[in-house]
Amino acid sequence: MPVTPYRIHPFQGRKDLYQFLSVFQQKSVEKNRAQIATFCLEIDPIDPLAILQEMARPDQVHFYLEKPFEHEAIAAIGTATSLETSGQQRFAKIQDFLEQCADQFTTLNFASLLVQPRFFCTFTFFDETEPEASFPAARVFLPRWQVLQKDNRTTVLANLLLHPNRNLEQATEELWQEFQIIQRVKFAPFQLAHPLHTALKNWQILDSNNFQTVVQSALHCIHQKHLNKLVLAHAIDVVARMPFDWVYSLHHLRQVHPDCYIFSTSNGSNRSFIGASPERLLRVHNQLLETDALAGSFPRGQTTVEDANLAQQLLSSQKERHEHQLVVDFICDRLHQLGLVPQFAPVPVLFPLSNIQHLHTPIRATLPTHLHPLQVLAELHPTPAVAGLPRDVACQEIKRYEGFGRSLYAAPLGWIDLQGNAEFIVGIRSALIDQHRARLYAGAGIVVGSDPQRELAEIKLKFQALLNALV
Repeated sequence: MPVTPYRIHPFQGRKDLYQFLSVFQQKSVEKNRAQIATFCLEIDPIDPLAILQEMARPDQVHFYLEKPFEHEAIAAIGTATSLETSGQQRFAKIQDFLEQCADQFTTLNFASLLVQPRFFCTFTFFDETEPEASFPAARVFLPRWQVLQKDNRTTVLANLLLHPNRNLEQATEELWQEFQIIQRVKFAPFQLAHPLHTALKNWQILDSNNFQTVVQSALHCIHQKHLNKLVLAHAIDVVARMPFDWVYSLHHLRQVHPDCYIFSTSNGSNRSFIGASPERLLRVHNQLLETDALAGSFPRGQTTVEDANLAQQLLSSQKERHEHQLVVDFICDRLHQLGLVPQFAPVPVLFPLSNIQHLHTPIRATLPTHLHPLQVLAELHPTPAVAGLPRDVACQEIKRYEGFGRSLYAAPLGWIDLQGNAEFIVGIRSALIDQHRARLYAGAGIVVGSDPQRELAEIKLKFQALLNALV
């Protein structure tokens, strides 16, 4: 791979930045196609959420993913290049797009970068865009700004698509001014005055679906042997007098749910999808693939003794263990079909969260270089943890029973780089924020032995965590 020599850091001054970009633009002239200029530097430690709060605009796409349990957060702001698509081949189309983008990085020495450029992806639950949907069925974008904090170190990476005829003076000035904003951002306290916080929580909650009735109908279908499992989602709408502040909601989520993935993504039209997901669908690092079977749930106890008793009940519950094993078997079968050898413990462990606990089986495999992470993602989504079994039948029943579109709910959200590293979560425990209205989503797995009243209680428990975080 040819390397463009440049010894002076481009953000030393406007002139240096202009000269740096001019090298890439000259390459675009020589190749007669756009080139992606990418460069990064380490800055003083700063919270990426504070940068997102300062820089994100309603008409701009963003992506935020934080892992409090690993002291890592990343904010992606703006777009250098992107693709929206749909259909059964949407994962393959995005893989093709990434390969095309790789050719536009031909003047860049990736090894010299402190961090790698990441492409951020969102997929809806179903492969076609739903009527009146807020998000496309599949979207990938290379952000204009990527801010990564890990172990108290903050790295800023900029991406800029340079066409042969792009106004270089204007591009330089815009990039320079945006970098000045980043440098001025300080750690934000993310605290609201109590009276204002109380006023913001004066909401109207709209619940138009009878979840228990739906569960009873699903159980009838399961007893007729049409299904082994069906995951039903429920949605409620929360209407507020003042606009919701999704940044503060994210901050609250990461405080209350430090063991979850805290996430947010926007559609560029003033709508954000946020949440705190406990479920990782796929992680690839240096060819090691990790995925999780997370299914089977019990509430947490109010006391240490009660909590221990509930944990033991969960571990010994035949119904919950059966529901969990369906997910383990499905994931392992899909990995086997890809030629992988999954490794996992024979008995699940507990995954305790603040108000709920799950059965959890981590699954690992070595990913060969010829197999792309998006190929694995296409095989795994949706797992029985969010759809059911048989999968095709379950997806049809979901459309029949649920009176709303899932959009990004229970779908893969995450990032991938050009080295084959990736991390995708499942967009559960989530809410779609649209100024004065928030739609909250939660789901429950229905199998033989499910009790409609208990499933409703589980749904309400998941909703409560989201309601407590909304501001």
